Amino acid sequence: MSDSPGLGPVQNGSRPAIKSPRAALEPEAAPPAPPASRHARNQWVVLGNLILSLALVLLVGGLVGFSYARHAFVQPGPLEQDRAVFIARGATSDQIAETLERNGVISSPMLFVAAVQLYGARGDLKWGEYLFPKKVSMAEAMAIVIEGKAIEYRITIPEGLTSEQILGRLRDNDVLTGDVARVPKEGSLMPDTYKFTRGTSRQQIVDQMTALQARATQQIWARRAPDLPIRSIEEMVILASIVEKETGRADERPRVASVFVNRLNRRMRLQSDPTIVYGLVLGRGTLGRGITQAEIQRLTPYNTYQIDGLPPTPIANPGRAAMEAVVNPLRGRDVYFVADGTGGHAFAETLEQHNRNVANWRRIERERGQTDPVRDRATIGDAPTGTATPGGSGTAPNQPATPR
Repeated sequence: MSDSPGLGPVQNGSRPAIKSPRAALEPEAAPPAPPASRHARNQWVVLGNLILSLALVLLVGGLVGFSYARHAFVQPGPLEQDRAVFIARGATSDQIAETLERNGVISSPMLFVAAVQLYGARGDLKWGEYLFPKKVSMAEAMAIVIEGKAIEYRITIPEGLTSEQILGRLRDNDVLTGDVARVPKEGSLMPDTYKFTRGTSRQQIVDQMTALQARATQQIWARRAPDLPIRSIEEMVILASIVEKETGRADERPRVASVFVNRLNRRMRLQSDPTIVYGLVLGRGTLGRGITQAEIQRLTPYNTYQIDGLPPTPIANPGRAAMEAVVNPLRGRDVYFVADGTGGHAFAETLEQHNRNVANWRRIERERGQTDPVRDRATIGDAPTGTATPGGSGTAPNQPATPR
């Protein structure tokens, strides 16, 4: 017999209880949940789930933090204008980061140090003065310090300065540091343009100049002509220093050198005005005036109007070109020269020719309004009485004879 509507299920073989129409329409109750597994309640499982959750949170947070840090590392920095910053020798990465922050180059020293550690560049950071461009990123700033291309300065030492004058120029440079232990020997320094970075000492520049001069003199002496009246590198430098002081024109150096070489070969005195000046001031500067006739007559070890041959030491530091001119002088017979009014000199083989050249120079002086009997510094020659050349009586006693 089929169940009638509204009858409940058969329970224990008995007839089902009769439900009300409303109860019959209500859904059956859900069966109870199965009891929890003893395995799920294990504390190690709970701890493992916690660790996995924390790891996931840390991973996501780390990725977000790394992305932020990377963005901050490569984005333009706070620097508003180009700035030179000096990194001290021996500075640690922390000290470098603090220096960069203090100068407005970076905004986060901690991030800079972390990046240095991450890239393994701790030992690659170099000291020196660096130019950081405006808005430089932290990554670019780190690369600049690692690359080590420090700002370069230059100092030019012209030919013909004495060692005292060269040291004066080095002392006047406020980028160089320290002092020089002693004045270098005259003629031992190579005139040139020298590059250096902040922190370089003056002694380092002197040592570099000395090494270059020593190497140059050896090379030049090895290429000397075989019939020179000079017997050593020292004599070559002495004569080159005189040539250097007598003319500033490169095209004249070989010819001026030939005049002195010819005079040495003929046992004539060199009669070079710059040697008189050096004997008076001993390399400490210039006279600031002309040479007087009394000074021409004064005997000093350097006065080549009064001594035979070369002076005892160079009178300046000659350049390479002057030394090259001395070891390979122009082949000629000139033994005199005097200024020609154009910045150069008129050369002569005979005293007669020379006196005409001197007379022409005196005329030029008069036309220029020079009323004093002043002789050009590069006038050289043996003159008879009445001429205005060195050694003659045409220059009034104790009057300026050479502009200095």
